[in-house]
Amino acid sequence: MPRRATPMNVVTAINDFRRMVSGPKVDAGHRRATVIAVAAQKGGVGKTTSAVHLAAGLAQFHGLKTLLIDMDAQGHVGMSTRAINRGATGETLSEVLLQKKRDLQEVVRPTRIDGLWVIESDRDLNTTEQLMAARIGKELLLKNALKLARTHFDVIVIDCPPNTGSLTVNALVAADRVMIPCDLSLLSLDGVTGMLETVETVQETLNPQLQLLGLLRTRVDRRNQTVNAAIEKTLEERYGAALLRSDIGIATDITKAQLAGVSVFEHAPRSRAAASYESLCLEVHERLFGHARALYS
Repeated sequence: MPRRATPMNVVTAINDFRRMVSGPKVDAGHRRATVIAVAAQKGGVGKTTSAVHLAAGLAQFHGLKTLLIDMDAQGHVGMSTRAINRGATGETLSEVLLQKKRDLQEVVRPTRIDGLWVIESDRDLNTTEQLMAARIGKELLLKNALKLARTHFDVIVIDCPPNTGSLTVNALVAADRVMIPCDLSLLSLDGVTGMLETVETVQETLNPQLQLLGLLRTRVDRRNQTVNAAIEKTLEERYGAALLRSDIGIATDITKAQLAGVSVFEHAPRSRAAASYESLCLEVHERLFGHARALYS
């Protein structure tokens, strides 16, 4: 026989429901993640590849508990890591940004790389970006969603869309550092200028703590030294110390790794591409923490 509803039963049920919908499912941890946004104003500059390998390398070679978030509706992070992911959560990043879920931890997926976790993009992100436009405090949605997650990770890497829309602005507002990939082309240089202007605007209005981690030269064609030298000179004159020492060359091993759904560290660990990304991870670690702590020799 059903239990009869009494005023006290109703009050108890309401209080239980309030605790259920307001309290996080996961307790706060004891870490304090550094959030890195990987952002570029145009596609085709190795942005996603660099985000994936930065996150994988910091976890694999430096022992950092790392979360990789795909904010790009194209879903290339998921394609690049599909062979190492361990099952789906059934929840989506869009649901978190639209505040239909309580915390970001509900959409985190483990990988078979020890210390690396992933939040994949979903098909609704483009629609979500449009819906976010009507929200009060729309620029703060990701920052607020990351509050609990930051206590469970050492580093959070965000792969931004190849534009300066609301999702990218959300990532920059949530980030401590921003890394901007650029290939050695004049069009890419214009994109860097535009992205730096966006970063400066975010610094001035929404996130004064945001710092430039560096500009990463990607898709370097090492066979074309004359063109490289001319563009390198322009980069040095414009950006100087902002340039990361590491650069990433054009490599078929990277393409093959993407097709296999794994990192180049796994696909071709002795390749030049793997060495380049290992160098990047080491340099980023030094810039973030002031010293190198590697798990490999």
